[in-house]
Amino acid sequence: MKEIVAYTFTSSFFDIFVLAFFRFAVLLLGYAVLRLQHWWVIAITTLVSSAFLIVKVILSELLSKGAFGYLLPIVSFVIAWLETWFLDFKVLTQEAEEERWFLATQAAASHRPLIYPSALSDGQFYSPPESFAGSDNDSDDEGTGRQAVTPQEREYVRQGKESMEVVEQILAQEASWKFEKNNELGDAVYTIEIPFYGKTFILKALLQCSAEVVYQEVLLQPEKMALWNKTILLCQVLQRVDDNTLVTYDVAACAGGGVISPRDFVNVRRIERRKDRYISSGMAVAHAAKPPLHKYVRGENGPGAFVVLKSSRNPTVCTVIWVLNTDLKGRLPRYLIHQNLAATMFEFVFHLRKRVLEVSSGGVL
Repeated sequence: MKEIVAYTFTSSFFDIFVLAFFRFAVLLLGYAVLRLQHWWVIAITTLVSSAFLIVKVILSELLSKGAFGYLLPIVSFVIAWLETWFLDFKVLTQEAEEERWFLATQAAASHRPLIYPSALSDGQFYSPPESFAGSDNDSDDEGTGRQAVTPQEREYVRQGKESMEVVEQILAQEASWKFEKNNELGDAVYTIEIPFYGKTFILKALLQCSAEVVYQEVLLQPEKMALWNKTILLCQVLQRVDDNTLVTYDVAACAGGGVISPRDFVNVRRIERRKDRYISSGMAVAHAAKPPLHKYVRGENGPGAFVVLKSSRNPTVCTVIWVLNTDLKGRLPRYLIHQNLAATMFEFVFHLRKRVLEVSSGGVL
């Protein structure tokens, strides 16, 4: 009776309950009934709640009613902002990611081009890496060495070629890359939005070594990368499918000062040598030898690649491009993931330069 029938703004708590009911009803209407996917609904409810609570505390007599008079406004204020954080950084981003992967699955099932169809230039040619087939033969025929036999192996080959196609189109759109940040050595990180896969990060760095050195250390010997690359804990080759294709299991080290725990990935990789570059593209696949483990959160990579561009003028330098599209899973804010992805890319190229220096000086592990 005192709180509702004899309600007064200065002494009653009932309006704080009505405020919470209003916020809850608006959020249900916006996100459950109307299925909106924008932050403005939670922003309006949080703004109204915060403004009302501030005015309520200033003008009312709640603070003179003991501990409950302090506790109720504080809890109401905290809950309002927790709802904002949870919906904006958890629910909405997770739903967007799930929708993106659903569309990607549909696209993969229909085998449609992911960006736009493009033909290879006349100056490009393909040949399997010599270390796979054990031969120095640079024939264009992929059938001269190991071949995919089972339906699963042929699917791995198809996925490897699909990742290569997407990466080629990303590289062809360099003018559309959006600059994000660089470091004191001139390495730069860019981003680009890819249909069905979302935001993709691109590292571009100039190294004072031949392209063949990076080709050997990064593309042909992935198992040894954990010895010098501190951004990964393990890289294991699960299966060599054909002369150009292999399946690997990778464990990424923790990032963000431990905020992002280690993630593991299973990827198919396709390696090709060309006149002007070496390229290893890949994307997430499933493999019976490595089901998801409780020890790590299983991440999923979209189409990505390591590209080593040869210099036509100076064979002692090369350009390294790392294309990264990844979903770390878990319940992490997207801004935190994106911030740490750029930092991880800079850290990788730092360790790569150190490794190149060791190789050049003869201190090879």
